[in-house]
Amino acid sequence: MAEGKGDLKLLGLWATPFVMRVRMVLEQKGLKYENLEQDLSNKSELLLKHNPIYKKVPVLIHGGSAICESLVILQYIDENWSKTGPPLLPSTPYERAIARFWTAYIDDKLLASLKGILMAATEEAMTEKIADTYAALETLEGAFKKCSAGKGFFGGDSIGYLDIILGSLTVWIRVLENISGAKLLDETKVPLLVEWEKRFLTADYVKKVLPTVERLEEYGRARRANIG
Repeated sequence: MAEGKGDLKLLGLWATPFVMRVRMVLEQKGLKYENLEQDLSNKSELLLKHNPIYKKVPVLIHGGSAICESLVILQYIDENWSKTGPPLLPSTPYERAIARFWTAYIDDKLLASLKGILMAATEEAMTEKIADTYAALETLEGAFKKCSAGKGFFGGDSIGYLDIILGSLTVWIRVLENISGAKLLDETKVPLLVEWEKRFLTADYVKKVLPTVERLEEYGRARRANIG
């Protein structure tokens, strides 16, 4: 398939960071796509057809062919539309490897601890997950310092792969601050990440995709109401 050809459809759910990250890259690249919101409690035939293995979102459908899993989708978009917009991944194999390493850390450590705060059934469990979140963010503070080399983003002068991955969690972090009462992105602990977040949130395509804290908090509290 020639670069850029074929209709684009995205099967997603507005509240999940995995979908947010894909939408941000589609918007960053200036690609036209149909955003098809899914009800995961009543999965559509379209979703089951195009992701029969995991039955999850996001799914990108390009010219009738499906690509599943957010990180796979991001790399597909970056490769298939390499001449459209800025590159997402770094230019050298080593830098790409480092970006993928920290992506795995964000998804394995930070995202897991954030989910733990959201779904904690006891104060003890929440306290433990808040501590895990502090530890993960402080580690990422060090990663940012090294990866950015004094520039504004993990990707240097402009938003790149790691910025999108962590950026997809920013609204959830603020929601969980409200739910838990803990200041997770604390300028006394992670000052570089606090300033990075401010820069990240000024991008037009980021503002277009990310939901408001108020809307996402309503969603998060509804999920917590179903615990137990």
